[in-house]
Amino acid sequence: MRLGGKVAVVTGGAGGIGAALARRFAAEGAEGVVVADLDEPAAARVAARIGPVAVAVGVDAADEEQVRALVATAERRYGRIDLFCANAGITVGAGLSAPDADWRRAWEINVMAHVHAARAVLPGMLARGEGYLLQTCSAAGLLTAIGDAPYTVTKHAAVGLAEWLAITYRDRGIRVSALCPQGVRTPMLDDGLAAGHAGAVVTAASGPVLEPEQVAQAVVDGLADERFLILPHPEVAEYARTKAADPDRWLAGMRSLVRRLTGNQPG
Repeated sequence: MRLGGKVAVVTGGAGGIGAALARRFAAEGAEGVVVADLDEPAAARVAARIGPVAVAVGVDAADEEQVRALVATAERRYGRIDLFCANAGITVGAGLSAPDADWRRAWEINVMAHVHAARAVLPGMLARGEGYLLQTCSAAGLLTAIGDAPYTVTKHAAVGLAEWLAITYRDRGIRVSALCPQGVRTPMLDDGLAAGHAGAVVTAASGPVLEPEQVAQAVVDGLADERFLILPHPEVAEYARTKAADPDRWLAGMRSLVRRLTGNQPG
């Protein structure tokens, strides 16, 4: 997919990766960019800086009715949606001790938001015989997030959903990509570091921390190539191969990494 003349919706678009995607899509010549976020005023500021091709919509990505309304709004304004970026996500920063409410919210945002988006946008895409779903899943969906059990579990589920969608709908014209970055300089990572979360510490120390604009560049390249896995950190592919080849050795290596960087056992 080339972005010129396309209509894109980006959830979690008020900051971080989402805002960078919205700006970059507009710079690539998108006909329309819908900046959707729970924080509607912040989304409006992003849209205003982008210019007249962008519009802001307030949405809770975990609420299916709100997601359906978002899709309906975009389709009324632009006539179609070519690319839906399900980008909203949250971290918890806790292990098994995380309260059930945190587990439920992580599931609602990191998994069910993708389900809601696909249910809402696929009918129009399938009717036209084309469309693109980009799901932000995180490298944690291929590897693990040290110290954050809900994030790890839900991001693995998000990758699994993306795989299922790609298998089920590709022959009907629907392309699917799973965006799996590692460390990115966003409030999510900065807040985790400030709180001393082991996962944030390990992430920041185990590879380059990219700027959101670098992730947006990787996305534009990945969409052009229609790659299923979009890996802004190329080393994630090697980590995943190592994990698949010898899981026990990989697990031992991860435990050693955690001890070296934090002095603690993971959990």
